[in-house]
Amino acid sequence: MKTSLKQQVDSKYCIGVGGCGIVYKAELPIGQVVDVKKLHLETDGRMSSIMKSFTAEIRALREIRHCNIVELFGFCSHLLHSFLVYEYLEGGSLDKILKSMDKAIALDWDRRINIVKGVANAIYYMHHNCSPPIIHCDISSKNILLNLDCEAHISNFGTTKILNPDSSNWISFAGTVGYFAPELAYTMDVNEKCDVYSYGVLTLEVVLGHHPGDLISSLFSPSSSSVRLTSKNLLLRNVLDQRLSLPTYPIAEEIISIAKLALACLNETPRSRPSIEQVCKELSIPNPASSV
Repeated sequence: MKTSLKQQVDSKYCIGVGGCGIVYKAELPIGQVVDVKKLHLETDGRMSSIMKSFTAEIRALREIRHCNIVELFGFCSHLLHSFLVYEYLEGGSLDKILKSMDKAIALDWDRRINIVKGVANAIYYMHHNCSPPIIHCDISSKNILLNLDCEAHISNFGTTKILNPDSSNWISFAGTVGYFAPELAYTMDVNEKCDVYSYGVLTLEVVLGHHPGDLISSLFSPSSSSVRLTSKNLLLRNVLDQRLSLPTYPIAEEIISIAKLALACLNETPRSRPSIEQVCKELSIPNPASSV
């Protein structure tokens, strides 16, 4: 299989570039299409951090089986060529979809609600069904992949932290700017509420159709660390993707509830954010993380 993959790790098959590697679309000898991430082993000065990311991804994904988390099929670790082989998801990344007019319009409100619920379900699984718990540390639109049915799959586990009670939970942070929790600016002590904050940013992005940085800034009072929710800043025209038609009842009410929940996840005080269990309850997800 290694020879077959090496032949297909060519620029014409490239479908994405990340900090630790390049992702290619490849076909196995049995005819199955997969994603192959080839690590940047030639990068001077970053070999240690890249191999750490490689190991973290394998550790996190080798035991995970969940319908909203990308599946790792296998890996190859070698001094010259190291690969990770995943299931191929035809829909592509959420960030690219939201940046495309045609694809964003096709992603209607029902599909967006399902994406928000699917990501919450996956985070619940990592926090509550994995032992020890797994903190993803980089929940962002570029790390959400969709299949042809627009079902969300969390990917890129290279920054994950496994919460081991017998070891430190401090990390050298490498998440995506604009998504990581504000407390990580002054402490590297990671916990579940870090993923909850990132989930809040992602959820608003799904509703708005673009990164909500400006909206988040406008909703925080300079004199308070809490998010101020008012009817004014939650008018439909302010929080919904203008490329879609306004949703009608009952979808409209559900979208507004989701936006309010997302804002609660953005509280600057970690303990004031809801847990992902509370998020799933608010989203009316029955038996979260049970679908594997």
